[in-house]
Amino acid sequence: MAKLFIFPLLLSLAWALFLNFNGVPLKQGKKGFIYIIGISLTIILALGFMLWLTAGQNIRSW
Repeated sequence: MAKLFIFPLLLSLAWALFLNFNGVPLKQGKKGFIYIIGISLTIILALGFMLWLTAGQNIRSW
């Protein structure tokens, strides 16, 4: 689960490099960073909720 927190950082770095290579200022690409953070947080929260929801279930406890 902790590895998921690296995902938004990698996406943001890739977006910053993309903007840099295409000569677009970072301020103009701010909306992309907001989308990256929003989507990543949604995925992380959904997966965290599913982990919490299924934490009591254990296959070995049968």
